[in-house]
Amino acid sequence: MLTISPEQRRLRLLRRHRLAREAQAATVAQAVAGMVVLHATDQASVYLSALARVPTATLDDVSAALYEDRSVVKLIAMRRTMFVTPADFVPVVHSAAGLAIAQRLRKQLVQHLSTLPTDPPLEGDVAAWLADVETSTEKALDERGEALATELAKAEPRLRTAILPTTEKKWDVKQNITSRVLTLMGADGRIVRGRPAGTWLSRQHRWASVRGLWPDGLPDLPEAEARVALARRWLQVFGPATVTDLQWWTGWTLGVTRQVLAALDTVDADLDGAAGVVLADDTEPEADVAPVATLLPALDPTPMGWQQRDWYLGPHRDALFDRNGNIGPTVWWGGRVVGGWGMGQGTVRWRLLEDAGAEAAAAVEQAAGELEPRLGGATVIPSFRTPLERELAG
Repeated sequence: MLTISPEQRRLRLLRRHRLAREAQAATVAQAVAGMVVLHATDQASVYLSALARVPTATLDDVSAALYEDRSVVKLIAMRRTMFVTPADFVPVVHSAAGLAIAQRLRKQLVQHLSTLPTDPPLEGDVAAWLADVETSTEKALDERGEALATELAKAEPRLRTAILPTTEKKWDVKQNITSRVLTLMGADGRIVRGRPAGTWLSRQHRWASVRGLWPDGLPDLPEAEARVALARRWLQVFGPATVTDLQWWTGWTLGVTRQVLAALDTVDADLDGAAGVVLADDTEPEADVAPVATLLPALDPTPMGWQQRDWYLGPHRDALFDRNGNIGPTVWWGGRVVGGWGMGQGTVRWRLLEDAGAEAAAAVEQAAGELEPRLGGATVIPSFRTPLERELAG
């Protein structure tokens, strides 16, 4: 069995995650491709993750990649999470992880529309009614190219159908199906997320037709083939890893994960006492790289890439994660987490959670100073706030 030490894994992380100086990306699309996906639940995370890996990139460069040249695309995929991935890799991610989510969303929405009171009342074949609403909505978006949800609801009034409350509980309120239908259509690959309604930090967004990217619609790939392609690419970036790491990241069942790995040429690896796997053509050790300080945003794909995190996170979980397992902004040195950061009134504030040495402290100070002007005076507050981030933000 091959033995791969934590130190060797950290060297791999530095190079493959575009954190080492000699491995940083030249373009936003290159940075995204190098990570398989970037997390996009928080609008700001995409921008900050890209800036951390492309030293020459600006906020406008990230926006251009997302909304102008469309070299990278947002989609719902693994674990029903929003991601950004290269346009040419979207069919793989969609077939491997997105379609199953769409199926679950459709089943749930049809069930709710069939069993709960609605305004106006629905009768007959609810599944067929929903399919017709989707077709009409897709046509309206194809005609416009891009539109807000409110604009689509005017074009297709059935999107304003509401599910009515059945109890007096505070959370049980009247809800239009607009966002649920559009989210379902996005998961189904029929529409994609477009540019924000406001600034780059806005959480309200437009929807865009897929015809601008794929005139004949999003290409179909066999699910089994797509899953193998996704797992191979993930192992190239995040390997070596445990089976449960891949299972957690993809959201697949353990059985599916093992089946996919069986279709790949892998080698068993001892990961500091844990059983892992690595691609058979990826067993050569990484060369040393100079340590570098990096400020990664909340939900960055590097700290969120594995379920087993001790080899790079150390004892800092309580300060840097919220109660639901979402990581906040982190400070990295030498391929591991050494602290966290937050923002208050446009200022980056950071703290080391261990004694990483004077060189590390000076490098973090420099990295923070370089990040501030790139944000154009904006203050970034994550959606999922963590203890240290709250404290530093003030």
